[in-house]
Amino acid sequence: MSLPPTLKGGSPLFARCPVGYHRRVADCDDVTGLESVRLKKILLFCILACAAVAGWFFLHRTAPAALEYRTGAVERGALVMAVRATGKVNAVSLVEVGTQVSGTVSEIFADFNDPVKAGQLIARIDPALLHAQVEQAGANLQLARAGVLRARAVLEEARRTRDRNRVLAAKKLISESDMDTSEMQFRSADAGLAEAEAKVAQASAALRQSETNLRYTRIVSPVDGVVISRKVDVGQTVAASFQTPTLFTIARDLTKMQIDASVDEADIGRVREGQDVEFTVDAHPDATFAGRVVQVRLAPTTAENVVTYTVVIHVDNPNFRLKPGMTANVSIITDRRADVLKVPGAAVRFVPRGADARINAARGIAAHGANGKKASSVWILKDGAPEPVPVVSGISDGLFVEIVSGDVCPGQQVIVSETRPRKNATRSPF
Repeated sequence: MSLPPTLKGGSPLFARCPVGYHRRVADCDDVTGLESVRLKKILLFCILACAAVAGWFFLHRTAPAALEYRTGAVERGALVMAVRATGKVNAVSLVEVGTQVSGTVSEIFADFNDPVKAGQLIARIDPALLHAQVEQAGANLQLARAGVLRARAVLEEARRTRDRNRVLAAKKLISESDMDTSEMQFRSADAGLAEAEAKVAQASAALRQSETNLRYTRIVSPVDGVVISRKVDVGQTVAASFQTPTLFTIARDLTKMQIDASVDEADIGRVREGQDVEFTVDAHPDATFAGRVVQVRLAPTTAENVVTYTVVIHVDNPNFRLKPGMTANVSIITDRRADVLKVPGAAVRFVPRGADARINAARGIAAHGANGKKASSVWILKDGAPEPVPVVSGISDGLFVEIVSGDVCPGQQVIVSETRPRKNATRSPF
């Protein structure tokens, strides 16, 4: 066999190649092999790590906790529907006693909580200035009366002159002008007498006014009652120039009180005159007082875009436990039912997860009919799962709802809420 042309002297080609060339080729082959092995090791490590994490997750995972249900009992008893509001306790009749004259308070005869009678003197204003005004008015009256006497004398003289001139004029002894002058003087004297008499009447009126002002210095109680406020002291000056200042506030009868309650516009439609009222005050937290609605006022009150109406409630207070100004927490009884079936209000509102409330309401309407009542559903536990029971609900007191009809009975447990319990499990670092 002949040798390849690339060989000389029977030797292979690589036998004649330089030594460095063979080393570079070998090094390249070794590097490529090492990189391939390294990539395979990294890939194998990643696969093993993922398998370890997946195994740890499946071994340590916690099963989802089952739902737990909180239940309430169906009860039988009384149910009261009420409108709640707040108000102030006040006396039925409050009389503010003031003064119509200005002056300095010289004496005070009544103080806080003192009982007073109608016409009783409770204070006095210094009368010295008004005494002087009375004397001046009396003097003016006397002067006016003297003026009347003078006017009558003038009138009498004018009459005589006129009558005499009439006789002389009839005999043509005086001129007509003299006769006219005497007639005019008589009429003027008659008018002067009328003016003098008017001045007497004017002076008499001024005297009566001064005497009345003098009487007003005696401040008396206009009614029988109790003084609940005194706003002046001895030596204080009061001015009645523009408005009458209030000196005392007297409650006519503290055995009869009233509450002015502010009721929201959303509830005022259920409030009527004659409805019973129960209320409490902070001063007697353990006592419940009774009253009655006597008036629903039409005038609205708006504060911060909230519209309220005043409801007047009359209350008996024979032992004086209620005092003016106390804050009352009022419950106006709009409906009352005795011996009815009732469930917690949360049971009527409860709908389990995944349930359709509209379907439940439709079931209730189909089963019972509307009849002017509200058809809904309550839920009971049956074989550990919630089961709807259609019912028709009535009035509510905020805590319980009346069950007008439905397949529930006293003592039965109905679901009011659901929760998923939290368990202590090992937390994953991921």
